[in-house]
Amino acid sequence: MKLVRSSDIGVRLLALASCMVAIGGTVLSAQAQAPSAVVRLDPTLDAIVATSARMEPLKQDYFGITEGPLWVREGPSGYLLFSDVGGNTIYKWTRDGAVSVFLERAGYTGNDISSVGNIANNGRLNVATSGPNGIAVDPQGRFVFSAMGDRAIVRLEKDGRRTVLADRYEGKRLNGTNDLVIKSDGAVYFTDPPSGLRGGNNSPDKELDFRGVFLWKDGRLQVIDRDPQGASPNGIALSPDEKYLYVNGGQKITRYEVQPDSTVANPRLFIDMSSDKAPGGTDGMKVDQKGNVYCTGPGGIWIMSPAGKHLGTIRVPESPTNFAFGDADGRGLYITARRSLFRIRVMMPGIRPQSSSQ
Repeated sequence: MKLVRSSDIGVRLLALASCMVAIGGTVLSAQAQAPSAVVRLDPTLDAIVATSARMEPLKQDYFGITEGPLWVREGPSGYLLFSDVGGNTIYKWTRDGAVSVFLERAGYTGNDISSVGNIANNGRLNVATSGPNGIAVDPQGRFVFSAMGDRAIVRLEKDGRRTVLADRYEGKRLNGTNDLVIKSDGAVYFTDPPSGLRGGNNSPDKELDFRGVFLWKDGRLQVIDRDPQGASPNGIALSPDEKYLYVNGGQKITRYEVQPDSTVANPRLFIDMSSDKAPGGTDGMKVDQKGNVYCTGPGGIWIMSPAGKHLGTIRVPESPTNFAFGDADGRGLYITARRSLFRIRVMMPGIRPQSSSQ
């Protein structure tokens, strides 16, 4: 056995300590240089999202595919509802971090799922999109949601009963209702891509020969556009003054002028994201109080001015599907992202649905 002098041990310990300090300094430097949660393309974005804004995980790697968040105002703040399109459930998240089941069998009420729901990957597993998707609240405080598997728009009554508002157009079943937004007069706008059908457009169960944007008002359903910009419609939102309706699909957003009777006219291209080759496409969409439009897109969540200028992009750890403004001040952006739920605080308050009962 070789003997080691105490002086040699001291030298080695000193060298090891120096190495650890160097490594620690490198780690601290890397942490200090961690990329921001926001890609800034225009200086006006600084008034919308602070340079110090950071992404906060609320519940990770837990769900099938999260979607359709809605902030519900209650008491001093409120709570978040959101869908799991793979788990066929609407969940409730409260400010203490608790997640509970709000409504089961919310997207598909049948028993045979062999032909229900298109197949989507959540980053780990293939999931049938048969559950609920977009959630909104009407002027009377009743929740209205897209039931993709049932291919319907459903209203949840105050006593818990479910009322089907729309599931057929001219006698033919809808494709698989996706997202929706409700105007202050109670008009419901929604998109109807083939997300409720196994095989999508190629499903033998598909009855409509188009992918529509619909308006439901006073019990009447009408088509306001078909295959907008040649794509399958997905996310949908209203401007703060309700003068414009935005619908996305593929890599484009279309803007319509809302008429006094809630129909729309004069569609025009708002933005084309296809030049950006980063992963991601259009899906959820919202607006803030200044009319800036937020939409999932290549690289994360795009923020655009009311004129359609891309101001910057919020990076999200998982591919975002949708988001909603929440918290007491409307500055919490709650993001559904495949298997997880995140939040980032912003400076510009967003539009939060308001009802007469809230």
